[in-house]
Amino acid sequence: MTMKSPSSELNKQEKHTFSVLVENRFGVLSRVAGLFSTRGYNIDSLVVSPTENKNYSRMTVVTHGDDAILEQIQKQLNKLVEVVQVTDLTGSGFVSRELMLLKVRCAENRSEIIQIAGVFKANIVNVQKDSLVIEVTGSTEKLDAFEALMTSYGIIELARTGKVALSRSTLPTELE
Repeated sequence: MTMKSPSSELNKQEKHTFSVLVENRFGVLSRVAGLFSTRGYNIDSLVVSPTENKNYSRMTVVTHGDDAILEQIQKQLNKLVEVVQVTDLTGSGFVSRELMLLKVRCAENRSEIIQIAGVFKANIVNVQKDSLVIEVTGSTEKLDAFEALMTSYGIIELARTGKVALSRSTLPTELE
Protein backbone atom coordinates (compact mmCIF):
# COMPACT_ATOMS: atom_id res chain seq x y z
CA MET A 1 0.00 0.00 0.00
CA THR A 2 1.42 3.40 -1.01
CA MET A 3 0.92 6.36 1.29
CA LYS A 4 0.76 9.86 -0.18
CA SER A 5 2.50 12.56 1.77
CA PRO A 6 0.74 15.90 2.28
CA SER A 7 3.48 17.65 0.30
CA SER A 8 2.85 15.43 -2.75
CA GLU A 9 -0.82 16.43 -2.62
CA LEU A 10 0.16 20.12 -2.70
CA ASN A 11 2.14 19.51 -5.87
CA LYS A 12 -1.01 18.44 -7.73
CA GLN A 13 -2.08 22.06 -8.10
CA GLU A 14 -2.78 22.62 -11.78
CA LYS A 15 -3.57 25.73 -13.79
CA HIS A 16 -6.89 25.56 -15.61
CA THR A 17 -8.44 27.85 -18.19
CA PHE A 18 -12.21 28.25 -18.00
CA SER A 19 -14.35 29.87 -20.67
CA VAL A 20 -17.44 31.29 -18.97
CA LEU A 21 -20.29 32.55 -21.14
CA VAL A 22 -22.33 35.07 -19.14
CA GLU A 23 -25.24 37.39 -19.70
CA ASN A 24 -23.99 40.85 -20.61
CA ARG A 25 -25.45 42.60 -17.56
CA PHE A 26 -24.34 44.99 -14.88
CA GLY A 27 -22.73 43.33 -11.85
CA VAL A 28 -21.87 39.94 -13.39
CA LEU A 29 -18.11 40.50 -13.14
CA SER A 30 -18.50 41.48 -9.50
CA ARG A 31 -20.49 38.34 -8.70
CA VAL A 32 -17.95 36.04 -10.40
CA ALA A 33 -15.00 37.74 -8.69
CA GLY A 34 -16.90 37.63 -5.40
CA LEU A 35 -17.44 33.89 -5.79
CA PHE A 36 -13.66 33.40 -6.00
CA SER A 37 -12.76 35.72 -3.13
CA THR A 38 -15.49 34.45 -0.79
CA ARG A 39 -14.24 30.89 -1.13
CA GLY A 40 -10.54 31.79 -1.02
CA TYR A 41 -9.80 30.80 -4.62
CA ASN A 42 -7.22 32.81 -6.54
CA ILE A 43 -7.69 34.19 -10.05
CA ASP A 44 -4.41 34.10 -11.96
CA SER A 45 -5.87 35.88 -14.99
CA LEU A 46 -9.29 37.28 -15.84
CA VAL A 47 -10.41 38.72 -19.16
CA VAL A 48 -13.96 39.80 -19.95
CA SER A 49 -14.99 40.75 -23.47
CA PRO A 50 -18.09 40.92 -25.63
CA THR A 51 -18.99 38.01 -27.90
CA GLU A 52 -20.48 37.93 -31.38
CA ASN A 53 -23.89 38.15 -29.64
CA LYS A 54 -24.36 41.50 -27.84
CA ASN A 55 -26.42 39.78 -25.12
CA TYR A 56 -23.42 37.78 -23.87
CA SER A 57 -19.86 38.30 -22.70
CA ARG A 58 -17.11 35.73 -22.46
CA MET A 59 -14.96 35.54 -19.37
CA THR A 60 -11.66 33.70 -19.68
CA VAL A 61 -10.57 32.75 -16.16
CA VAL A 62 -7.22 31.15 -15.39
CA THR A 63 -7.01 29.70 -11.91
CA HIS A 64 -5.22 26.89 -10.12
CA GLY A 65 -5.94 24.21 -7.58
CA ASP A 66 -6.21 20.50 -7.08
CA ASP A 67 -8.91 18.46 -8.80
CA ALA A 68 -11.42 18.94 -5.96
CA ILE A 69 -11.00 22.73 -5.92
CA LEU A 70 -11.24 23.01 -9.71
CA GLU A 71 -14.39 20.89 -9.74
CA GLN A 72 -15.87 23.06 -6.98
CA ILE A 73 -15.03 26.25 -8.91
CA GLN A 74 -16.84 24.91 -11.97
CA LYS A 75 -19.89 23.88 -9.92
CA GLN A 76 -20.05 27.24 -8.11
CA LEU A 77 -19.78 29.18 -11.38
CA ASN A 78 -22.62 27.13 -12.86
CA LYS A 79 -24.84 28.08 -9.90
CA LEU A 80 -24.68 31.80 -10.73
CA VAL A 81 -27.90 32.87 -12.47
CA GLU A 82 -26.14 34.99 -15.11
CA VAL A 83 -23.77 32.19 -16.11
CA VAL A 84 -24.96 30.49 -19.30
CA GLN A 85 -22.16 27.93 -19.72
CA VAL A 86 -18.82 27.04 -18.09
CA THR A 87 -16.25 25.17 -20.18
CA ASP A 88 -12.95 23.93 -18.77
CA LEU A 89 -10.66 24.26 -21.78
CA THR A 90 -7.68 22.64 -20.08
CA GLY A 91 -6.72 19.34 -21.64
CA SER A 92 -8.74 19.99 -24.78
CA GLY A 93 -7.56 21.57 -27.96
CA PHE A 94 -7.74 25.32 -27.47
CA VAL A 95 -6.02 28.42 -28.72
CA SER A 96 -4.96 31.12 -26.29
CA ARG A 97 -3.16 34.42 -26.59
CA GLU A 98 -2.07 37.23 -24.37
CA LEU A 99 -1.01 40.80 -25.12
CA MET A 100 1.79 42.64 -23.30
CA LEU A 101 2.92 46.24 -23.58
CA LEU A 102 6.42 46.66 -22.18
CA LYS A 103 8.34 49.93 -21.77
CA VAL A 104 12.10 49.38 -21.68
CA ARG A 105 15.13 51.66 -21.29
CA CYS A 106 17.24 51.86 -24.46
CA ALA A 107 19.76 54.68 -24.20
CA GLU A 108 22.72 52.91 -25.84
CA ASN A 109 21.30 49.54 -26.92
CA ARG A 110 18.23 50.45 -28.98
CA SER A 111 19.17 48.36 -32.05
CA GLU A 112 19.85 45.28 -29.89
CA ILE A 113 16.43 45.56 -28.26
CA ILE A 114 14.73 46.08 -31.63
CA GLN A 115 16.50 42.99 -32.97
CA ILE A 116 15.29 40.88 -30.02
CA ALA A 117 11.77 42.26 -30.49
CA GLY A 118 11.94 41.16 -34.13
CA VAL A 119 12.81 37.59 -33.14
CA PHE A 120 9.66 37.56 -30.99
CA LYS A 121 7.60 39.10 -33.81
CA ALA A 122 6.89 42.02 -31.49
CA ASN A 123 5.94 45.52 -32.62
CA ILE A 124 7.58 48.76 -31.53
CA VAL A 125 4.55 50.99 -30.85
CA ASN A 126 6.27 54.04 -29.33
CA VAL A 127 9.78 55.45 -29.59
CA GLN A 128 11.21 58.02 -27.19
CA LYS A 129 14.77 59.28 -26.73
CA ASP A 130 15.58 56.81 -23.94
CA SER A 131 12.79 54.23 -24.14
CA LEU A 132 10.72 51.99 -26.37
CA VAL A 133 7.22 50.64 -25.88
CA ILE A 134 6.97 47.15 -27.33
CA GLU A 135 3.79 45.16 -28.05
CA VAL A 136 4.11 41.38 -27.81
CA THR A 137 1.30 38.93 -28.54
CA GLY A 138 1.42 35.18 -28.01
CA SER A 139 1.36 32.43 -25.46
CA THR A 140 1.95 33.13 -21.80
CA GLU A 141 5.31 31.35 -22.09
CA LYS A 142 6.39 33.55 -25.01
CA LEU A 143 5.55 36.71 -23.08
CA ASP A 144 7.33 35.41 -19.98
CA ALA A 145 10.45 34.69 -22.06
CA PHE A 146 10.41 38.16 -23.67
CA GLU A 147 9.96 39.82 -20.29
CA ALA A 148 12.88 37.84 -18.86
CA LEU A 149 15.14 38.96 -21.72
CA MET A 150 14.13 42.61 -21.32
CA THR A 151 14.82 42.61 -17.57
CA SER A 152 18.56 43.12 -18.11
CA TYR A 153 17.87 46.25 -20.21
CA GLY A 154 15.69 47.82 -17.53
CA ILE A 155 11.93 47.43 -17.73
CA ILE A 156 10.30 50.73 -16.83
CA GLU A 157 6.78 49.30 -16.72
CA LEU A 158 4.58 46.68 -18.30
CA ALA A 159 0.93 45.72 -18.64
CA ARG A 160 -0.53 42.36 -19.65
CA THR A 161 -4.06 41.57 -20.74
CA GLY A 162 -4.33 38.08 -19.37
CA LYS A 163 -5.21 35.05 -21.45
CA VAL A 164 -8.06 34.93 -23.96
CA ALA A 165 -8.98 31.50 -25.29
CA LEU A 166 -11.31 29.64 -27.65
CA SER A 167 -11.63 25.96 -28.48
CA ARG A 168 -10.08 24.79 -31.76
CA SER A 169 -13.31 23.03 -32.80
CA THR A 170 -15.54 24.41 -35.55
CA LEU A 171 -18.31 24.46 -32.92
CA PRO A 172 -18.66 27.35 -30.47
CA THR A 173 -16.60 26.79 -27.32
CA GLU A 174 -19.73 26.33 -25.21
CA LEU A 175 -20.96 23.46 -27.38
CA GLU A 176 -17.82 21.37 -26.89
